[in-house]
Amino acid sequence: MNQNELLEMRKFVAPEFVFGAGALDLAGQYAKNLGASKVFLVTDEGVSKAGWSGQVAKSIESANLPYVIFKDVTPNPRVNEVTAGTALYQETGCDAIVAVGGGSPMDCAKGIGIVSAAGGHILDYEGADKVEVPIPPLICLPTTAGSSADVSQFCIITDQKRQVKIAIVSKAVVPDVSLIDPLTTTTKDPYLTACTGLDALTHAVEAYVSTANSPITDLHAIEAIKLISGNLVETVRNPKDVLLRAKMMLASLEAGLAFSNAILGAVHAMAHSLGGFLDLPHGECNAILLEHVVAYNFPEAPFRYRNVAQALDVDTQELTDSELLDALLLRLRSLRQQCGVNRTLSELGVGSENIPILAEKACADVCLVTNPRHAEHSNLVSIYEKAL
Repeated sequence: MNQNELLEMRKFVAPEFVFGAGALDLAGQYAKNLGASKVFLVTDEGVSKAGWSGQVAKSIESANLPYVIFKDVTPNPRVNEVTAGTALYQETGCDAIVAVGGGSPMDCAKGIGIVSAAGGHILDYEGADKVEVPIPPLICLPTTAGSSADVSQFCIITDQKRQVKIAIVSKAVVPDVSLIDPLTTTTKDPYLTACTGLDALTHAVEAYVSTANSPITDLHAIEAIKLISGNLVETVRNPKDVLLRAKMMLASLEAGLAFSNAILGAVHAMAHSLGGFLDLPHGECNAILLEHVVAYNFPEAPFRYRNVAQALDVDTQELTDSELLDALLLRLRSLRQQCGVNRTLSELGVGSENIPILAEKACADVCLVTNPRHAEHSNLVSIYEKAL
């Protein structure tokens, strides 16, 4: 670490969070502590079927608070879902939001909070620091170990008209409280476990090599990488092991604290483009793109990638930079394949004819700003082609 980095002024945002088995049952207590008189419970069908949103509803009931459920949320939450949720929130007189689920319900809840408080349209707030009004009290309860939306200052919404995912980055959307219960992840199937775990890995790697990294975010990023390296494959193989689930949930938390403050890079810019244009699953897109972006970025940050490799259990001693890159890419590929994530972009339906427009949309993504190596349209086209 450059000693001068300790003197640089940095902003670090994070919610209050509770981590551990039983955290789910604190939702009602925290809603009451935050002054709620009527709760807007945002979730989705899958989480409802798994029983987690029902458990949260019971907690809210036990605090003697009325609530309204909104579960019309799809993967890659859309503008119209935010609009519909905001209308219901306002019509029913709610004054606090509880989000239960993966990144989709939590991002939708953040969007509802933004528009219900500040007015206008959710697309008005695209970009960094555009939300100037505090949103209603927000409690997040993550049920996937990957998105980290429960601790981040990101809100990702799909604009179907432009076929693009927009990123809203603002401290206003950092939840007031995150209640992180590892037991909620025991109902995830192995493939979702793999994809969300690799999403968390991407968060950590991109945060560590980001141009906005700091000593604080570095600690979280490296610890997340170590946890994922040591536990993801076994978690996929033993999905009911609660201790493994807890370690992966902790990894997601650490990665979230890192990327929320150091921001991300080209992997996310390109994955957002894929998700918005072709409605593809975010975690899987990150998993496919990561090694190709690492290969592109490596010349600009070899020292940082050496630390990433060490955290991934790669023996880096006496390796030249060229040898190190080969070993790191092999480790990333092996980890992905051991988790069963083997598809390419072409197998997800991406065609070579899609690549120029995908690269164009990725170039406009705010995450590209902190990528360690400058990337233009032609560079992103090349990376996409390698991932086909």
